[in-house]
Amino acid sequence: MKTVGLAFLTQRRKGAKHYRVSMGFLCAFAPLREKYFFVTGLIFVLLSLTACNVRLPGQPTEAERWRAPADVSDFNQLYQENCAGCHGADGRRGAAQALNDSLYLSFVSDAALQQVIAEGRGGTNMPAFSQQAGGSLTDKQIELLITGIRSKWARPDEFKGQEIPSYSVNHQSPNSGEPIKGAAAYQTYCASCHGEQGTGGSAGSIVDPNFLTMVSDQGIRTTVVVGRADLGKPDWRSNLPGRPMSAQEIDDVVAWLISHRQLNGDR
Repeated sequence: MKTVGLAFLTQRRKGAKHYRVSMGFLCAFAPLREKYFFVTGLIFVLLSLTACNVRLPGQPTEAERWRAPADVSDFNQLYQENCAGCHGADGRRGAAQALNDSLYLSFVSDAALQQVIAEGRGGTNMPAFSQQAGGSLTDKQIELLITGIRSKWARPDEFKGQEIPSYSVNHQSPNSGEPIKGAAAYQTYCASCHGEQGTGGSAGSIVDPNFLTMVSDQGIRTTVVVGRADLGKPDWRSNLPGRPMSAQEIDDVVAWLISHRQLNGDR
């Protein structure tokens, strides 16, 4: 009987030792177990928030997400990144022709806008923007720019019933404008602001070689017809109150200005 009791106690001590070892093992891994449950819970919470469309701190909005240049389809972004530097942040008061000008937008066609945006204007500061010409814009983006400009700034109803002079400087034969007659028309319509010889008065010189080098023939015609309302330059109807310029007088003044250019070549 004594022998049996000793055997029982011995076995019990072994079991207790095993129990202590097992508990120690579990206690040693308790921190890892807690981290596991914490990480699992955190992942669950994040997935739940994502499923609920909750914006996390620091997460960019859809508009803030980076897009490849060719994927941009927002007019405002396209305009600010490609046009505002020269044409002005709101389409006015830039170094180049105002686009926020309802008369100009009635004067120029979509085809002409597409051509000048895509191909640029040789010899001037207007670069080519289409990918085919080495620029960064797709055909779709150029179309979006034209649609956006017209949607935002065009007011075609203002000019219903009015005959606006033709856009293209090449609309007639090369001899349609006569510089000698243009000099006379210039005195009538332009000299009061630009001086008798065009070298400057209350407004700047328009025969300055540097100016004429940077502006195209089309640019000169556009300015004569449309003016620059944002800078106080009247259009073809308002140079002389009650006496708009005729189509021939416009051609002649443009020819007179072009004749002052010292450089040759099609501009």
